[in-house]
Amino acid sequence: MKKQISQKYKEKVIVLTGGGTGGHIYPAIAVGNEVLKYPDTKVYYVGNPKNLEKTITANENFDFLPVNISGIPKNKKLLPAFLLKLFIAILKCIKYFIKIKPDYIFGTGGYVSGPALIAGKLLNIPIMLHDSDAYPGIVTRKMSKFANAINLSFEQAKKYLAKNKNISVYGNPLRNDFETAQKNECKKELGLDLKRFTIIIMGGSQGAKSINNAVKDIALDLTENYPIQIIHQTGQKNYEEYMDSISSELRNNKYYLVKPYFEKMAIPLLCADLVIARAGSLSISEFNLCELPSILIPYPYAANNHQFHNAKAQEENGASVCLEDKLCDGDNLREIILALYNDKYTLNSMSFAAKNLAKPQARELIAKKLLSL
Repeated sequence: MKKQISQKYKEKVIVLTGGGTGGHIYPAIAVGNEVLKYPDTKVYYVGNPKNLEKTITANENFDFLPVNISGIPKNKKLLPAFLLKLFIAILKCIKYFIKIKPDYIFGTGGYVSGPALIAGKLLNIPIMLHDSDAYPGIVTRKMSKFANAINLSFEQAKKYLAKNKNISVYGNPLRNDFETAQKNECKKELGLDLKRFTIIIMGGSQGAKSINNAVKDIALDLTENYPIQIIHQTGQKNYEEYMDSISSELRNNKYYLVKPYFEKMAIPLLCADLVIARAGSLSISEFNLCELPSILIPYPYAANNHQFHNAKAQEENGASVCLEDKLCDGDNLREIILALYNDKYTLNSMSFAAKNLAKPQARELIAKKLLSL
C-alpha cells in the first residue's frame, strides 16, 4: 500500500496562494502541511512579501515566492496603474511556474491569490479554490468557473458559485492544536475554577472595542453574583487602554482572566462553556470543533459584510445567537448571557448543533481531493 501511494504522488509540486488576513493564510498552511505528509511532495507559497503571509509562513516548510500586488482601488483614476501591476504580477507567476512546474494550485482567496490563479489557468495547471465564508470573496466568485474544484465551509455559499459543478463542503482546514487537549487540563493550565461556568470573550487577534466596552460594564456583576468565570482576550492593540480603563476591583478579580492575546487558542476555547466573539469563519470552525455555543457579534465593516452572513448561517443552524455590533452594549449582552446560562436545554441544543456543524476531517479531505485533480 505504501509503495502504491508513493508512486501515485511521486514528486508532486503544489503551489499555495492566499493572503492579507489570517482567514486566507491559515487554511492554506493547514492544507500545505497535510500535503507534506505524502511522500515526495514539494510546497511553494505565492504571496505578498509585505503582508502577513510572509511572516506567518516563515517557520513552515514552504518556499515563499513573492509577488507585489494590491487590492482593486476604489478610485477609478488609479485603475490603470493597478492593471499594470496585476499584469506584471501575472507574468512573474508564469515565470515561477515555468521553472517549478506545479502539479496543482490551491488558492484560499485574498487579492494576492489572483495573479497566481490567473497564471495557473493560462498554463492549464489544475486549480482548487477554498473559501471560508458564507458569502464567497471576489476572487473565489470570479475564478470559480475556471477552477477544477472548490471547497467551502458553508453550504449557503454554493448558490453564489453555481457555474462550478465540482464543489465540496468539507469545512475549514484547521491546525491540529485541538486534537490532544482536554477541558480540565486546560482549566488547570490557566488557573481556572474547575466547576464554574466559563465564558470566553474575544474579538479576534486585534480585539474589538465595542465588545471590550460591553464586557467592562458587566464582568464584575457576572463573576460576583453568579458562579461564572470569564476569559477575556482584549486584542494586543487594545490591551493597555482597556486595562487602564477598568477598576482595580475587576483587575484583581480571580474569576476574571484578561489577556491581550492567546498564542494557542485551543487552550482557552477548550475551557469554555460559551463563547462571545466576532464572526470570522476560522473562529467559527474552531468553536464548532469545540462544540461551543456562541454569541456572534459580526464586524460591521468586513468585506461584503461576510461576517454577518457567517453569523446568520450559524444562527439558522441553531449553534449561535447573532447580535449586531450597533446593539452590543452591556445591557443587551448581559441579557443574552444570562438567558443562555439559565436555560441549559437551549445551551445544550446549541452545543449539539455546533458539534453537527464541525468538520474535523477537513484538512485530510481537502488534501486528498487536491492531489487527485
